[in-house]
Amino acid sequence: FFQAEDGIRDHCVTGVQTCALPILKETPMDETTPEAASETPTEPTAEQLVLEWKEKYMRLTADFDNFRKQKNRERIELLSNASRDVISGLLPILDVFELAMKANETSEDIQAVKEGFALIYGKLLGELEKKGLKAMESNGQLFNVDFHEAITETPAPTEEQKNTVIHTAEKGYLLNENVIRYAKVVVGK
Repeated sequence: FFQAEDGIRDHCVTGVQTCALPILKETPMDETTPEAASETPTEPTAEQLVLEWKEKYMRLTADFDNFRKQKNRERIELLSNASRDVISGLLPILDVFELAMKANETSEDIQAVKEGFALIYGKLLGELEKKGLKAMESNGQLFNVDFHEAITETPAPTEEQKNTVIHTAEKGYLLNENVIRYAKVVVGK
């Protein structure tokens, strides 16, 4: 490396321009110069470590926050699409029901009206069963709090009917084997 001496001692001519150059002398590189100090590895200070960990923590926190927001958006989108599928399946049944209501206005044949309602009920039940809905059979079953809600108790006609469901006031339903509505029942005592 070269270090400049005090003052300008010489001139040089480059092309047409004249410039003044400082006289340089060669000095050996020793360990005390700043260039040598920067080449040796140094241990980071406590402040540097704290700043580094703070930055890592902030980045990790931001990444987790972004992940959480993305999962919430995906969950909302999934729920909205799930209901869209159910509604799309029910629309043809709604159309049939509207046609039946119009036909009932002018129809005098009670048997045709009954058959129309049975047809609509069958279509609705079939569509809901495709989505995983299943009606519970409660009459004659042992009372089970996991599936039944007792609305009243009545004396059992026979000894075998004690603690069994005598009458179902409102059907219970399972959706994919999970109770979504408990059956409201009368229990024999």
